[in-house]
Amino acid sequence: MYNGYPYYYVQYVPTNTDTPYNPARPQYAQRNPQQKPSVQQLMQTIRSQHSNLFTQLQQAGVNQQLVATLFFYVVNFTRNQANINRSASQIYTQFQRETPWFNTLVRSMNLPLNTIDQVLTRVIEITLNLLRGSQPNPGPAPAPTPTPGQGWANWESLGGTLVGAPTVSSWSANRLDVFGRGTDNALYHIWWDGTRWSSWENLGGTLTSSPAAVSWGPNRIDVFGRGTDNALYHKWWDGSSWSDWENLGGTLTSGPAVSSSRANQLDVFVRGTGNRTYKRTWNGSRWEEWEDLGGNLNSEPAAISWGPNRIDLFARGQNNDLIHKWWDGSRWSDWESLGGTLTSAPTVSSRRANQLDVFVRGTGNRLYKRSWNGSRWDSWESIGGNLTSAPAAVSWGPSRTDVFAKGQNNELIHTWQGQ
Repeated sequence: MYNGYPYYYVQYVPTNTDTPYNPARPQYAQRNPQQKPSVQQLMQTIRSQHSNLFTQLQQAGVNQQLVATLFFYVVNFTRNQANINRSASQIYTQFQRETPWFNTLVRSMNLPLNTIDQVLTRVIEITLNLLRGSQPNPGPAPAPTPTPGQGWANWESLGGTLVGAPTVSSWSANRLDVFGRGTDNALYHIWWDGTRWSSWENLGGTLTSSPAAVSWGPNRIDVFGRGTDNALYHKWWDGSSWSDWENLGGTLTSGPAVSSSRANQLDVFVRGTGNRTYKRTWNGSRWEEWEDLGGNLNSEPAAISWGPNRIDLFARGQNNDLIHKWWDGSRWSDWESLGGTLTSAPTVSSRRANQLDVFVRGTGNRLYKRSWNGSRWDSWESIGGNLTSAPAAVSWGPSRTDVFAKGQNNELIHTWQGQ
């Protein structure tokens, strides 16, 4: 026992019951190529080929024997209890849920939670690769079955430990990049490459709000957040590397929102002093000055552009209703109320020109949607779920919408409609 919790020393040195691989030995000469490696073989491979993972946790202050124990448990769980067609993040979330002493142990010992999450997810990913290599290629992980009637998939957990709402962008069909603020206030990133979800990566920074993200071209992503000085900060992916953070000034009283109406054009919106909306634009060559768009916001804004001269802006109003303002290419409209009872900021996506889908967290922490069909606003629709943050939404095709939020365990959750 370790502080009252199950604790076992994991021995890697070969023993009579765990001999190294030797094809001359009868049990290996006759081995079925589809037979899974043993836990001991998996651990030996991870120790010999990925020793940096052990070192990373030890440098973070985790006892050497406890590191070995944690690795053993997640490897054993992945091999014997998990569906190896799921992502590493999904399996790690399942491990945490089904091994309740783990989170209690980590928190009681004041261990570096984000580092442990990252390293153990990577250990599971390596284990999955080893297990998948011992079996016929199963192909892409199957998608959750849509729920009857609505065509929305069942919510899935993508792991992680989020503070506040996530954000999502897409720079090509079947590509998703999701960002969230971690418990250390750094920016974290996970992506769908068309086949499976990556592990979480730490992009650094010190955020005091949820991030905002947009893509204006293939392999381009721009991410924004509020810093410790309440200024707007910006970081971008140029197709090969992430930039450093840059300070764009301002005095933010919420997280930002961002839209892009054309290549190399960015419009960033924030709630500033007096609960008013402010905009700062990158025009392709420089950042323009802040512009006051007025209003009386009760949340951070949400923004979308579905054409080169069109921007739609949404927020929660002082009556907790959904409010809307738009740019038609020559002027900004007044704010209008679209009703509803919001318990978070909204998010918005567009599947095609003159089509808008606005998502909010409403009463009962359920996800609600209201859509503009090109001529009128549809009625509110309940999509269900149990959200603990504002949602984030994106569309990468005319019949596809993906929605993300923070779940009850502070993990990233995901649902979608269409193909």
